[in-house]
Amino acid sequence: MRGAVVSLDAAWRDVLSRRAYPAPVRSLLGEAMAAAALLSSTLKFDGRLVLQAQAEAPDAAVRLMVVECDARLGLRATAKLGDSAAGRDGGGLAELLGGGRLVITLDPPDGQVAYQGVVDLEGADLAQALQAYMAKSEQIDTRFVLAADDRRAVGCLVQRLPGHGAAAALWEDASLIARTMSPEELLGLAPHEAVRRLYHAYDLRIFAERAAAFRCRCSRERVADMLRMLGRAEVDSIVAERGAVSVDCDFCHQSYGFDAIDAARLFLVDAAAGPDTRH
Repeated sequence: MRGAVVSLDAAWRDVLSRRAYPAPVRSLLGEAMAAAALLSSTLKFDGRLVLQAQAEAPDAAVRLMVVECDARLGLRATAKLGDSAAGRDGGGLAELLGGGRLVITLDPPDGQVAYQGVVDLEGADLAQALQAYMAKSEQIDTRFVLAADDRRAVGCLVQRLPGHGAAAALWEDASLIARTMSPEELLGLAPHEAVRRLYHAYDLRIFAERAAAFRCRCSRERVADMLRMLGRAEVDSIVAERGAVSVDCDFCHQSYGFDAIDAARLFLVDAAAGPDTRH
C-alpha cells in the first residue's frame, strides 16, 4: 500500500485571498485542491494534473470547479458559481452541483498526448466521488479523507497497489482505519501526527516532505497568444466597441489590458510574415 497526507496552508489562503466564496463552496474547492495534490503525489511524470467537476443542472450553485497541480506541487484553483450560490451556508457535493461529471486530466509536457478519465459524479461528498472514479477509471482501491476551512485544506489518501491480491485482509484493515479519521480531526492535526495516529502499528516507510505553493501560469504573453487566436477582426471589433481589450485570469484574477496600440502590435509579426510578393 501507499499513502499521502497533505496540508495546504499558505497555498490555500492564497486562493481565498483572490476571491470570496460562500462557505460550502469554499469547503468543496479546498477539498478538491487537497485531492489534486494527493493524486499528483502518486504520479511520476513532469506534467499537470487537472481535476474538474462539471455540473449538469443549469441552476447549479457550482457550475464548474477546476484545480490544477503540477509536478512541483504548484497549485491553482477556481470555481464558477451560479446564481443560487449566493447566501448559501450549507450543502454538499450533490446539493452544490446537482449531478454532473468528474474529469481528471493528465497533461504531459512538450505536446505529448494527454490522458483524460471521465465518470459521473457519485457519492455524498467529494471523497466518495473520487473513490468511485479511482475504482471505475483506474481500477485502484483508494480511500480519501478531505476537509477544508478558512485556514487549511487537508487530505489523506490510502491506496492499494496493483498486483498485491494476497494482501486483501491488510488492505481492508488499512481502509477501515482511514475511515476512522474524521475531517474535523484531520484539520486539527499536523501531517506527521495524522500518520502516526492512524498507522502507528504498521511498518511504514516515511518519505521526505515536499512543499506545495500557489502558482498561476497566466502571463501577458499567454493572453496575447489567445487574442491572436481570436483573430484581428474580432480583436479590432472589441477595441472599437470598448476602447480596449481586458482579460482577467479566472485563477489569480490578474487583469491584462490591451489598448488600441497594444492590440495592433499583436498582429504586426503576422503581417510581416504575410505572403511573399514579387514584381
